[in-house]
Amino acid sequence: MTSRWIRGTVVAAAMACGAAACSAPGDGSGGGGSADSVVIGVASEPDTLSPLLGYGKDGNSKIFDGLLARDADLKLRPALAKALPEVGDDGLTYTYTLRDGVEFSDGEPLTAADVVFTYETVLDERTNNTSRSELDAVKEVRADGADKVVFTLKYPYAPFAGRTVLPIVPEHVAGDQDPNTGSFNTEPIGTGPYVLAAWSKGEKLTFKANPRYWGGAPKVKTVTMAVVEDDDVRATRLRSGDLDGAILPPNLAAAHKNNSGEKSRGVRTYEARSYDFRTVTLPTGNEVTGDRAIRRALDAAVDREAMAAKILDGAGRPAYGPLPVDDPWFAKGIERPQDLDRAKAILDRAGWRAAADGVRTKNGLRAAFTLFYPSGDKVRQDHALAYASDARKAGIDVTAESATWEVIEPRMKDDAVLAGGGSTGDPDFGLYTLLHSSLAGNGFNNMGHYDNPAVDKALDTGRRSQDETTRRTAYDTLQRELVKDPGSTFLTHIDHVYVLADRWQGLTTQLEPHEHGFASGPWWNIEDWRPAQ
Repeated sequence: MTSRWIRGTVVAAAMACGAAACSAPGDGSGGGGSADSVVIGVASEPDTLSPLLGYGKDGNSKIFDGLLARDADLKLRPALAKALPEVGDDGLTYTYTLRDGVEFSDGEPLTAADVVFTYETVLDERTNNTSRSELDAVKEVRADGADKVVFTLKYPYAPFAGRTVLPIVPEHVAGDQDPNTGSFNTEPIGTGPYVLAAWSKGEKLTFKANPRYWGGAPKVKTVTMAVVEDDDVRATRLRSGDLDGAILPPNLAAAHKNNSGEKSRGVRTYEARSYDFRTVTLPTGNEVTGDRAIRRALDAAVDREAMAAKILDGAGRPAYGPLPVDDPWFAKGIERPQDLDRAKAILDRAGWRAAADGVRTKNGLRAAFTLFYPSGDKVRQDHALAYASDARKAGIDVTAESATWEVIEPRMKDDAVLAGGGSTGDPDFGLYTLLHSSLAGNGFNNMGHYDNPAVDKALDTGRRSQDETTRRTAYDTLQRELVKDPGSTFLTHIDHVYVLADRWQGLTTQLEPHEHGFASGPWWNIEDWRPAQ
């Protein structure tokens, strides 16, 4: 996944409400009140719309389809494939048969060669796809005739079918281009329910219904994603009627609720549970954050319950690690309340002594560091300030500082960052790229350069074993090791909150990953929406 989409969280950078970004209602970019078009305010835009570089890798892209897709309950279902895969050779081969009659939006037929091209290009080290490690198990992908694809794995990989939601691209278009720089990145062609009609960078993307879509013509004919990076501006545009819907922080979404919390003034709020966590990365290369005692003390000093209650207004939960407490893979018993006495004791034992100003020092080094958060992101700002306040109570001086991602990105290996992450489907999907030492500094993977042999071993075991008991033990061990040796301070898991005009039926939410906006959200199934009666 490309860098901006990985960091495409609630806000990427501050945006003023200028002429280009804040159009007036009725100018063609705002909400028009029609049930066959919708304008949605999102916080960020991708750098690319090419799956070869990571766009839509977790499914739900409106331009593309994968071999499989996920339903409202995240169960895998056939998409471009006729059925779920045939699994053979003790889990080493997966065979898919393609659906009949599927065409790309340019009228060319989908073939097995397109599937092979897509996966081989993603796996090619020359392709700038930082999610390549997610397909590490793939040894070979080959076509068996025009309508059958066979994957051969290096080792049995239990959740492999879930990886085949990867969108398929047309070889006859993308095959003649450099995947890193070609026009396909901004002029995509796929098999999905919508086609890209226009893209004004930093302002909006407009999608039109694909008349060739194999799933039937969508009732919503035009979808506009208005890029409005500032939370307050997005809320204002929604209130003015310039937007039909928007992603909003809980406190701003609350203004649209009545006492029942459901519907008000012709709009409806939707809350989606998510794996989306907020965490403070603690780079091992920094003299202060690289000290294990500092990291353990911060883990004990933070008041997660207060953050969930006050910052998220209850629309979220405390995070005691990368997996939510209600996930079936969560390690029971690692929940821990704020404990300032324990934090201070950890620092005392490690030789960090309080100076006259209350900030601890050790061998002349002050327990102080900078914590960056992206400009304009109110939720992350509030987390950063609360974290700094809790840290100060233990004698650690944290300076919260806002910056654009262009400033933050080159400093991630040395400075703390209020980061986000989380993937649905299987623990391997989110944890390997987040924590494995082999991926340290690989794009936004393992941002703090965390290196723990026990965690690496657990990740490798969880990835390569097919035995569920063995996998559960591995991920349980991993989570407990993160308590003993935290590379980050996990703070909260956030519910995603959306507000939409009440003009459609068929809207549902899924359990969502960190990346949301263009695919995840109530519009994950927009091709199935119908005008309200």
